[in-house]
Amino acid sequence: MKNTPLAPSQLYKPCNIEQLKFNSTDELENIDIIVGQERAMEAIKFGIRINKSGYNIFAMAPSGTGKFTTIKQLAEHEAFHRPVPSDWCYVNNFSQPAKPTAIRLAPGQGRIFRHDMEQLIDELSIAIPSAFDGDEYRSRAGEIESESRQREIHELNQLREEAENAHILLTETVTGYGFAPADENGVALTPEQFNKLDKEQQHQIQNTIFNLQERLQQLLKKFPIWRKETKRKLQALNREVAALAVNHSIDELIEKYADQPDVISYLNDVQKDIIEHVRDFVPHTEKMLPFMDFQQDSNPLKRYQVNLIVDFSNKRAAPVVYEDLPNYSNLIGHTDHQAYMGSLITDFTMIKPGALHKANGGYLIIDARKILFQPYAWESLKRTLQAREIRIEPLERTLSLISTSSLEPEPIPLEVKIILFGDPLLYYLLSAYDPEFHDLFKVAADFDVSVVRENSTHEYARLLATIAKHEKLRPLSPAAVARVIEHSSRMAGDAEKLLTHLRSIKDLLTESDHWAEENGHSLIANSDVQKAIDHKIYRLDKLREKLYENIDRGTVLIDTEGKVTGQINGLSVLQLGEFAFGQPSRITATTRLGTGKVVDIERETELGGALHSKGVLILSSFIASRYARNSPFSLSASLVFEQSYGHVDGDSASLAELCVILSSLAQVPLRQDLAITGSINQLGHVQPIGGVNEKIEGFFDICVKKGLTGTQGVIIPSTNVKFLMLRWDVVHAAQSGQFHIYAVTTVDEALELLTGMEAGVVDEQGKYPPASFNGKVEAQLLQFTSLNKEFHLRAEKESSKNNES
Repeated sequence: MKNTPLAPSQLYKPCNIEQLKFNSTDELENIDIIVGQERAMEAIKFGIRINKSGYNIFAMAPSGTGKFTTIKQLAEHEAFHRPVPSDWCYVNNFSQPAKPTAIRLAPGQGRIFRHDMEQLIDELSIAIPSAFDGDEYRSRAGEIESESRQREIHELNQLREEAENAHILLTETVTGYGFAPADENGVALTPEQFNKLDKEQQHQIQNTIFNLQERLQQLLKKFPIWRKETKRKLQALNREVAALAVNHSIDELIEKYADQPDVISYLNDVQKDIIEHVRDFVPHTEKMLPFMDFQQDSNPLKRYQVNLIVDFSNKRAAPVVYEDLPNYSNLIGHTDHQAYMGSLITDFTMIKPGALHKANGGYLIIDARKILFQPYAWESLKRTLQAREIRIEPLERTLSLISTSSLEPEPIPLEVKIILFGDPLLYYLLSAYDPEFHDLFKVAADFDVSVVRENSTHEYARLLATIAKHEKLRPLSPAAVARVIEHSSRMAGDAEKLLTHLRSIKDLLTESDHWAEENGHSLIANSDVQKAIDHKIYRLDKLREKLYENIDRGTVLIDTEGKVTGQINGLSVLQLGEFAFGQPSRITATTRLGTGKVVDIERETELGGALHSKGVLILSSFIASRYARNSPFSLSASLVFEQSYGHVDGDSASLAELCVILSSLAQVPLRQDLAITGSINQLGHVQPIGGVNEKIEGFFDICVKKGLTGTQGVIIPSTNVKFLMLRWDVVHAAQSGQFHIYAVTTVDEALELLTGMEAGVVDEQGKYPPASFNGKVEAQLLQFTSLNKEFHLRAEKESSKNNES
């Protein structure tokens, strides 16, 4: 019978401090990228370097594993070898102001172009008024206006002379012109004098005045036409003068940007618009009524500005952008608005870039969880990637939430690599429920939360040194590094692995640095690290303390001595935030004659999960296949976690449940000074479980409270031995023989430890030795079968008697 406990050396894997060849971590070189993520790094490198559509990246890892640091470092390294992308700016579309024009410029040229346009407008603001204030312009404008006035005067004088020849006077009144008859001396006749004339003479004068009036009306109709001609001549003169002032400056820019067709086209449009609106450059004193003084017209020269939305003048590599708030506007860009008279107005100078603009030609890093929480952001990102262009569309207008004067900026071509990062669950959910996801994110980078401990000690020490320097913490002594490595294995739940969860490591070093300061240490010592570990547990273990107190006081019933039939100590783990601890639980079973059904009381009361129910079905199948292959399975059993008032799930108690059912069946008591954990398969093999360290320590703490006897211990699966990183008080108790850890591979080994009996092996006839544990189980089941047959025979006899009577 195998009942040898594990050696103390198997319970804890210390770090070999002799491998740490330094006096403090200040002597170690920094490490750029987290260790042990070769698979993820190769995936990211592949996704970054492949220049094909749809090969964007999704980095999978829980929060705090350092994936963002790794992604950013790799992206920046690759960006250094890529050219700086183009600058982009928006300018006014003079033919369609609501559709601003996008112009691409070489990196750094955007700022120069904006400055050139500002300088051009400043020069023209001086040159144009000067040109219109010159003697030549005044002379030519005066000639045109004088010619127009002389023409009108000449025509009026001709009509006046003709009227005077007919003894008619042309007079000017407040309301216009009028005709009046005159005598031979040219003196206007009074009405009395006119009435003294004979009728024929009066009629002749009236006809003459009527004809003159018709000619005057025709002449007055020509005056507006002549004035329009004069205005057109003045406008032509203005254009000519403006062109002379403008062409010289703009021609210099056209020559400078001769290799930029888009800029040349824009400058030609600017030239035409300035000439057409030259009055905006000339100061004038016309006043507008207050209600007509529109705010957007306060600076008419604003339409010649350049809105530089992407400026890479200070860049030496492709951009790497992280968007912390990936909402719709921050991704796609937006247009600002100004409130005016109850409405919102905007123009091309209020266009603001989004993260896609800033990362265009480079890399954009986004937290998948954050973008999925933002309304319309995920769909907008997908649509933009599919169209391969950035189109700024106000979300408010799309949803009809607000009435605004809107713009439709020209789309900008998009060439960017998107790197999403988030929990693996998000990746799998998007894969399952978003049919477009894999078309756009073809590269998955799967980060590991742990790394193989062997041959990683030096690299891990460099990682600790890098974190300490980056966070401005004290250097670590070799003993402190060793303790952190050991605790890292404990946090990883595996003696052969090291945790790569950077946030947890950084928190441990930060708290250790605090205790080093409290203790006056220049280096973080082993004791400081242990103090940080102990104090964090102390901050979080109130619930564990209350639970263990209830067990110690007898409120929760757990035996740590003696033997009881049909009763066993099972072990489970409670995870509360960052703190996990083991919880012993009493499991009991009852057996009786029945029809082969094992009743899981937890399941019947809907307190048991699917995995726990699966474990119960597996152990039921094992019992039937081992002990009732050639006879009816005439057993009924019931299982329950005593004093359990919450949900129970998982199959790590299935070994304990199997042992307690067999104990009740064979009526063989089980040791209560042993607790057991492990899952069982249908062949009786014990399988590994999680939280083995916490489970062992949980039962150990209960035994310490009740008093160590030297016989207490825990039974675990042998496959869990490599995961052991127990507390030192547990290891010391094992060294002194006060507590024991047993590893088993089969249910028979566990039964021998729990009962002190040989489990028994079948002989050539397929029978177990009668004195063995399995023999007693087999005998009891055969007795149940015999009783079952007797009951059936008796029932048949009674039935036949009743039929005869």
